[in-house]
Amino acid sequence: MLANTPERDKTTVEAQETLLKEGMLDVTGTLSPEHQAIFPVEAQTFLSLLCAKFAGRVDELLAAREEKQARIDAGELPDFLEDTQDIREGSWKIQGIPKDLQDRRVEITGPTDRKMVINALNANVKVFMADFEDSLAPAWDKVLDGQINLRDAVNGDISYDNPVNGKHYQLEEDPAVLICRVRGLHLKEKHVTFNGQVIPGALFDFALYFYNNYSNLLRKGSGPYFYIPKLQSHTEAKWWSEVFHFTEDYFGLDTGTIKATVLIETLPAVFEMDEILFSLKEHIVGLNCGRWDYIFSYIKTLRKHPDRVLPDRQVVTMDKPFLNAYSRLLVRTCHKRGAFAMGGMAAFIPAKDPQTNQQVLDKVYNDKSLEANNGHDGTWVAHPGLADTALAVFDQALGPHSNQVHVSRNQDAPVTAEDLLAPCDGDITEQGMRHNIRVALQYIEAWISGNGCVPIYGMMEDAATAEISRASIWQWIQHGKALDNGQTVTNELFKQYLSEEIEVVKQEVGEDRYQTGRFEEAADLMTELTTSDQLTNFLTIPGYDYLD
Repeated sequence: MLANTPERDKTTVEAQETLLKEGMLDVTGTLSPEHQAIFPVEAQTFLSLLCAKFAGRVDELLAAREEKQARIDAGELPDFLEDTQDIREGSWKIQGIPKDLQDRRVEITGPTDRKMVINALNANVKVFMADFEDSLAPAWDKVLDGQINLRDAVNGDISYDNPVNGKHYQLEEDPAVLICRVRGLHLKEKHVTFNGQVIPGALFDFALYFYNNYSNLLRKGSGPYFYIPKLQSHTEAKWWSEVFHFTEDYFGLDTGTIKATVLIETLPAVFEMDEILFSLKEHIVGLNCGRWDYIFSYIKTLRKHPDRVLPDRQVVTMDKPFLNAYSRLLVRTCHKRGAFAMGGMAAFIPAKDPQTNQQVLDKVYNDKSLEANNGHDGTWVAHPGLADTALAVFDQALGPHSNQVHVSRNQDAPVTAEDLLAPCDGDITEQGMRHNIRVALQYIEAWISGNGCVPIYGMMEDAATAEISRASIWQWIQHGKALDNGQTVTNELFKQYLSEEIEVVKQEVGEDRYQTGRFEEAADLMTELTTSDQLTNFLTIPGYDYLD
């Protein structure tokens, strides 16, 4: 709800005075007339204020991550925090969940291109998570076009005509609820500076989506809802809480108007779920099992621990003890606090062959059944063709209920740090390594070409699966692991397999596609990432240099 006008005017004046004192925003990227419409002076003023108050602290938060990682590299293992035990043992709950977020049994995710936005909102799902992060390669025009597409979707007048076949797409009645996923704290927006410093992409995405849509969303009975990715600690959650409080004050809105779901997709964060919920208790509505990034984070966090090396990624499934413990602890923690526990992604895409497609649907059904039986309130799919299968699982599990917050899991044995860090059995194979190389090569090529969401071998791949692919090989090299063929994984073996798999990819995509693509650059970047002495935190950071 809007606060009274005098209070709003006073807040605006004070904020503008702060802006004049503390710095200036400079947009170095080109703005077309269409882009200027969603990034007017008022939005730039709001973004300036966010940068003045919050941007400088992002580097401090990232430095704290590195300090913690250095301790883990030296032999320490992640654990629950001693100094926040009172929060974990307290009886508090989050503030509340809006009506249109009470039923989230199936959510679809994807990038913010126009056709995708329409198809996702029209799918047989409850929520569409529009993604400015893992499934978007953040070229300047694409980021701004994504904001235009979301604005039009919120306004209800989004449409698209395919220039190739003339097919018309438009929004249907009763579309899914829209949630915006902003970039993680580690990602920058190089086309905007504040006081000469490149600003956090998270603040840019948040500011534009909020500014352009909050009033229309509230008018429709919804609200400005966000997915927050890649958090590693409750201090980072506290930073977001302050961003939300400041925004509500600046626009004269009630506390708790902004709602967020936090992805628990890093190993450090799983030990601070209570604290993250507490830090955001006025704004948070749930946590999500970001399983693919979580697997990547397990590799990255425990990279120096030879007893925690993961096998082929195809066998690291949710029934493995460390992942099942993560899922169960998330459900128990969320439901204790009155928050939703969202399940992970089914990254499969439907197949044209009926028999193969049935196998895909069976895998999705089994995966979603495990989540539903663990007590999750909903789940993710990457393709509309999987929505009905996932929906059937949760319809059966939920029965007359809209969610499973009533499933407490209080009878479970406590999930310990040892459970969450349990080594994962499985083979490391030549086939798995070669598959990793082909997936990472094709994904990196697509990403640096501007496409962050790519169908590869029957899976809808985003940055997370490419991260697993290259980080796994890096870890195998570092610890001298042997493949099932008896060969030790070394830099030289990786380069040999890469050169051979480049030829396979060339045959698969065709000579013309290969020559017009950026596969050589992708191979160079993958080699740099995989054979480096130090594990690069995110491939999207060096990859960003390739984007306009």
